[in-house]
Amino acid sequence: MKDLKELQHIISEAVEQLELPDAPAELYEPVRYILSLGGKRMRPALLLMACDLFEGDVAAALSPALAIEVFHNFTLVHDDIMDNAPLRRGKATLHERWGRNAGILSGDVMLVLAYQLMAKADQKVLSQVLEVFSKTAVGVCEGQQLDMDFEKRATVHIDEYLEMIRLKTSVLLGGALKIGALLGGASQQDAQHLCSFGEHLGIAFQLQDDILDVYGDPEKFGKQVGGDIMANKKTFLLIKALELANWAQVNELNDWLGPDNRDSDEKVNAITQLYNDLNVRKYAEREMETHAEKAFKALDEISLPAQHKQYLRDFADGLLVREN
Repeated sequence: MKDLKELQHIISEAVEQLELPDAPAELYEPVRYILSLGGKRMRPALLLMACDLFEGDVAAALSPALAIEVFHNFTLVHDDIMDNAPLRRGKATLHERWGRNAGILSGDVMLVLAYQLMAKADQKVLSQVLEVFSKTAVGVCEGQQLDMDFEKRATVHIDEYLEMIRLKTSVLLGGALKIGALLGGASQQDAQHLCSFGEHLGIAFQLQDDILDVYGDPEKFGKQVGGDIMANKKTFLLIKALELANWAQVNELNDWLGPDNRDSDEKVNAITQLYNDLNVRKYAEREMETHAEKAFKALDEISLPAQHKQYLRDFADGLLVREN
């Protein structure tokens, strides 16, 4: 099997060679820009890996893999507009450079382009692939809407949060793996097991991200520690803390979450101490381990020799063991 770095390189080269019209420039230059910002190309690489796992033709799966990458970047463009984000991967966001209207329209054409690329899949499985892709795309939109809804709600429950991150972040991982498996000749059952592996792995990874945002080493984590706290983001830790807190602790948390207490080290330290008092890290780690176990169980169910699945197992182990 080809290793992940090789597959990521294949995707990066294919993105660079992607042919787009020259005109109208205000529509296609923003598309070239967002795709040029790079990233890990993880999702399309996993599609190719799944295809390779079942001894399929990786070259023939390249267009569907590109579709996943273009779709992912489309979601980032529209997410950045909704979040009023000024930066993406250290560079100005698309709407900051070209304006909101250009951002919306360029995002729209990226979605169409993604479907055009996905439609180049093998005709024998094209209807199945398009069904998975469409269901995945709808799920991502639903997850984004739930995330926005949560910002306006005073109370969010743990099961609601887990469903939101499944839709917003994990279904695309699972969908990419399922499409790759189908292109590789997998049975529907094996393709679904691989999809479940991806979804549970994605949830576990997001829970780990929630934990590391508070307890990680910023140099190893690669992000500002406490960023979620300063942004009042409803993560697993905050939701669990509000669930476990007594009356006085709830009042203290709500005081820190008020509009006059944002973006301060004092706020990060105070809320972190409340998390420690309530031991919410333990609950988050337990939930993360539950989904990691479900991911590995789904992987075990796939009817392939163990050595063929070891690379995905190693990938998952590496993804979930980040230094903190």
